[in-house]
Amino acid sequence: MMRKFFWVIVFSALSTASYSQSSEIGVMIGGAGYKGDLNPHLFTPKFLGPSAGLFYRRSFNSFWSLRLGLSIASIKASDAVANDDYQRVRNLSFRNGIIDGSALFEFNFFPFQTASESSNKITPFIFSGISFFRHNPKAYYGGSWHELQPLGTEGQGSGLPGTESKYKRFQFALPIGGGIKVWLSKRFSLTVEAGARRTYTDYLDDVSTVYPDNLQLAATNGALAAALSDRSVLQQTDLNANRQRGTEADKDWYMMGGLTINWTLSKKYSDRCKPFRTKLR
Repeated sequence: MMRKFFWVIVFSALSTASYSQSSEIGVMIGGAGYKGDLNPHLFTPKFLGPSAGLFYRRSFNSFWSLRLGLSIASIKASDAVANDDYQRVRNLSFRNGIIDGSALFEFNFFPFQTASESSNKITPFIFSGISFFRHNPKAYYGGSWHELQPLGTEGQGSGLPGTESKYKRFQFALPIGGGIKVWLSKRFSLTVEAGARRTYTDYLDDVSTVYPDNLQLAATNGALAAALSDRSVLQQTDLNANRQRGTEADKDWYMMGGLTINWTLSKKYSDRCKPFRTKLR
């Protein structure tokens, strides 16, 4: 369904490209969240981190536009402050710095371009497209932050039975979201938005499958990998082998949202733009 929606947006945007166009750049500051094994809800205030981004938007007309962006975000979560008893006993935590490059198609519900004085002064909008991102989960232990992917905390890269190769830190995601655009002047506009990225990895938090045998993990991947694999408060690591550590079937999500100031690069503009090539007024 999402794939069909994406291609409808692409073809509709291309079909209107001959009408009046404008370009602008934007700077965003805001927050970021995460949904996964350590946090079942996408929006949890205690786990919010900062985000920021730079964007270039090409408006095909007053309804459709393509936005290219580069964003950074910090996500985090901790079992220690969870409401669930199992999570508190599991006692895992992480933080992850994400670099996100995206190509998004936007649709305005009302005619809107920053470069046009006669367009609507405010409009809701939605967006979707594709994102490519790099992530790098870390955990705090022994007074330092340690990168988790190279360690293979679930036995990745160890060669132990039932384990796999190490997950990739470069991934892609499908974004979807929306917000409000507000016209300030012929040069500036304001955008308030929020969007979620559906990823195809379960390792934003470095938690997905089962506990490996802790003694064997220490022998293959090192003592630090074993220590960060099982941090349960019961300290019965010899009993946790092959027990559930995460939920592999539920892939992770991350969210970014905030406030963007847009500045138009266009000096000329024609108000002839109409959606879907219609001639209605």
